[in-house]
Amino acid sequence: RLSDFNLQEAANTAWAFATVDHLDEKLFAALATAAERRLSEFKAKELANTAWAFATANYRDEGLFAAWAMAAERRLSEFNPQAVANTA
Repeated sequence: RLSDFNLQEAANTAWAFATVDHLDEKLFAALATAAERRLSEFKAKELANTAWAFATANYRDEGLFAAWAMAAERRLSEFNPQAVANTA
């Protein structure tokens, strides 16, 4: 049902699983695919929270993190200090 989620809902889902230290590989793989497809639509906070969640859950996808880094760099002026810290 991830296709029914808006970006904030997807970010919140990743954040929730990461916060309780639960890495569900299938869920995070689906979230990663959905995130990559809609990367240009992410707001700074959504991007930062999702990047934080994936890193905290120890989900490794070099391509996804590289794409997030490029997206964040292009829109760095939109990030508040907390979003910069979460993304880093």
